[in-house]
Amino acid sequence: MRITGISTHVVGTPWRNLTYVLVHTDEGITGVGETRMLGHTDALIGYLKEAEANHILGSDPFAVEDLTRRMKYGDYGRAGEIVMSGIAIVEMACWDIKGKALGVPVWQLLGGKVTDKVKAYANGWYTTERTPEAYHKAAQGVMERGYKALKIDPFGTGHFELDHQQTLYAVSLIEAVRDAIGPDAELMLEMHGRFSPSTAVRLAHELAPFKPAWLEEPCPPENLKALEKVAAKVDIPLATGERIHDRIEFRELFESQAVDIIQPDVGHIGGIWETRKLAATAEAHYMLVAPHNVGGPVLTAASLQVGFSSPNFKILEHFNDFADSEIKKVVKGAPEVVDGYFHLSDAPGLGVELDVDAAAEFPQQQARFDLWADGWEQRKPKGGK
Repeated sequence: MRITGISTHVVGTPWRNLTYVLVHTDEGITGVGETRMLGHTDALIGYLKEAEANHILGSDPFAVEDLTRRMKYGDYGRAGEIVMSGIAIVEMACWDIKGKALGVPVWQLLGGKVTDKVKAYANGWYTTERTPEAYHKAAQGVMERGYKALKIDPFGTGHFELDHQQTLYAVSLIEAVRDAIGPDAELMLEMHGRFSPSTAVRLAHELAPFKPAWLEEPCPPENLKALEKVAAKVDIPLATGERIHDRIEFRELFESQAVDIIQPDVGHIGGIWETRKLAATAEAHYMLVAPHNVGGPVLTAASLQVGFSSPNFKILEHFNDFADSEIKKVVKGAPEVVDGYFHLSDAPGLGVELDVDAAAEFPQQQARFDLWADGWEQRKPKGGK
């Protein structure tokens, strides 16, 4: 079997563009992959066009390791977010092809299942007025849909510091959310790399009474020493990793033991097999895996293949029940959350199919998502069209 070409399809919303790729073969089997780029969708499509000619055409889709190695190193320049995302989107499509050809789900090819279900946590649910009352109501809605976990960034446009008044307001939001979801649901706190170590530590102590399941990206990800300062002074589990785009770059993070949960994005770190390798290394360092997942149903399905086959997989993020949920219709067989969990599927490959006609109803947009702009949490950017 050989790859005869790829086609790209962009599903657009005002705050995110989802890029899908179909990988076609000479035996008529087609695989699908997906990633979500922030502000770099055209750059990704441009890279894929070059990579198709230079590396992908004529390749054996079963030889995933060889293809990804050539795409990563064959152009010599160091692979960053765009290249690693391009690799990921083609790689997961190749796994889809392989599973379909063999008649088995991808998790079976990764060593088989270790669980029948993966816990989900909701994100994108707080696209409402930024008040305790509105957040309380929205959080209750999440619980009513069966979720047992959710995540929130309550810090507005905070950057490095957060003054006393803003801190009190953020605390009031979290108090309202915890009251709405009760004591048993998991509450993840997202900081989006906003703060200096001292501010992150202070806020962690302020919010500790609400029993956060983790504190995510308390500092910008480039400075590991800053993260270590936070880890030394807080008892809340720390999580990070969504903006690391190469498995090798996790090495120092593992050595530091500064975090408890790593959060690779399957669509940015080279795909399913790279993430599964990373999960194995995390297991050796007694760390859990909870992938970043702001994509649509195909990226969710790809992440679940790792989840069903990894013993240290904690939970999977899910946006698509809340933020622009109508895009779920572009994929047939989209994974669904039932009673707070994704349940094992035996469908071959990734178990999903892109509906090209439905995707065409959501054309690419000038998507914009600025975490430093007022009202970012509503995901309705000014100028989006």
